[in-house]
Amino acid sequence: MVTKVNKLTKVLSEFPLFAKNFIFITDNENQVIKFEINEAQQEIENLMLENRFVVIGKARQAGISTFVLARALWRALTKPNENILIVSYKGDSAKALFEKLKQMNDAVPRDKFPHVFPNVRRDNRSELLFTNGSRISSVTAGNKDIGRGSTYTYVHLSEFAFYASQETQLLSVEQSLAKGAESQLTIETTSNGTSNHFYRLYMQALKNKSKYVPYFIPFYHKLYKKQFAHDYDEAERWYKATNGGKRLVSDDLEEDESVLHRAGATLRQLMWRRWKIQDMENEQQFMQEYPSNALESFISTGKSVFDQNKVLTRLSYSIEPLSKNEVLSEVPESVRKYIGKGLDLFELPERSKKYYFGVDTASGSGNDYSTITVFDSEGQQVMSFYHNKIAVYEFAQVIYDLGIFYNYAFLTVERNSYGLPVIERLRKERGYLNMYKMKTFDERGKKKLQIGFITSEKTKAIMISDMKEQFELGLVNIECKTTLQQMQMFVETNGRLGNKRGNSDLHHDDSVISTALAIQGMKINKWYV
Repeated sequence: MVTKVNKLTKVLSEFPLFAKNFIFITDNENQVIKFEINEAQQEIENLMLENRFVVIGKARQAGISTFVLARALWRALTKPNENILIVSYKGDSAKALFEKLKQMNDAVPRDKFPHVFPNVRRDNRSELLFTNGSRISSVTAGNKDIGRGSTYTYVHLSEFAFYASQETQLLSVEQSLAKGAESQLTIETTSNGTSNHFYRLYMQALKNKSKYVPYFIPFYHKLYKKQFAHDYDEAERWYKATNGGKRLVSDDLEEDESVLHRAGATLRQLMWRRWKIQDMENEQQFMQEYPSNALESFISTGKSVFDQNKVLTRLSYSIEPLSKNEVLSEVPESVRKYIGKGLDLFELPERSKKYYFGVDTASGSGNDYSTITVFDSEGQQVMSFYHNKIAVYEFAQVIYDLGIFYNYAFLTVERNSYGLPVIERLRKERGYLNMYKMKTFDERGKKKLQIGFITSEKTKAIMISDMKEQFELGLVNIECKTTLQQMQMFVETNGRLGNKRGNSDLHHDDSVISTALAIQGMKINKWYV
């Protein structure tokens, strides 16, 4: 039989039960209610039970701050000597968060449960100290190191993407985190473009290349069904008033809406989406405020070059590459080690088909990537290669072997920088003949042909424009997810095209460039063998 003592012990040991019984919050109707965690909060709770490091990207008003504050209070009240730090972006947000925390603490029913909860020993504008030795502190990020000189059992970084010195501040916080199994660090933020450390951290987490486990809350998450219920009702009334009293049905959905519907967005949420977009400049503005996935949330300053609806739709339908077992015995021995580690084949070569390579070469030092994109003559992508630690001479061999494998493919190699030694090795050492030639004029006005594609601001604009046209008209079919993800970040800023915006470590457009080069090769319709 479950005794009252056993029941209380269980409630105190599990945060969702603790919150439901002892935490009170103010809801959207300004009513004080018991805190029952929503679906997204439960999903984050499940992650936190298994992982010490969690990074949360989110749309607006997801209730994550409330969840974090309540969980911090639970730790402080149920465990002695907890040292908890809540870090905010600005002073006013730090004050608001800490006031909410104090309200939660004041509402804990100590009178009803004497000797269960510790009392407050010290209460000031940035600290709550309890009689069990536990402490919750609040600071703003500013420009200083965070947490230096102290050891914390739990740290939460709120709106981290807006901190001034993200990388150094995160490093100092990690150093101050206790090394025990129950210590935790969580990051929660809306996105702030791609020119910051949070973007890199989150992208690495998505690729399972970080100790942080990623979680994202899309605008259509089921938690919003209750939270935005009044908005949804108003949007539905608006839709019916403008559509002859009819409700939105699946047959009425646009292509991008169908993608969202398949991902989990309800018809009510899609009516709400249309209702919101009508007062915005464009759909991209909606994506910034109410993203449907993490990549959308990073779209910010600058104008996206490629139609984002088409990119997202293609991402939803892109196929997985052939498995290693399907291709291992088929491909040249020299490239087998790259299968699944940068080399993805979507189709094996077919006899008598023509294939077109686009090649962008990097140094192999670990920053930019050496990339290959391959289309058949019908515009179907059949292969991609993506590696940042392959030496130039090795890359030339990979290009040669794969070019021969794909029926002596037509190669369009960017001539700039490291591309020139690749061209020299392919042409002079290996005698590869089927290569793009670019017409140029010398200072005397004499025409000459040079092997390779020379990229300048002018020619880059032309090849990106051609790629945009071919992609958006459905004349090429891109399967590579890395390329499509780079297309989501590819913007025009102050007349310049690209993803990097001054930091090649954070942003890459190499696969976009190799794709555009392959399309240039298809465009000139030459064949030299």
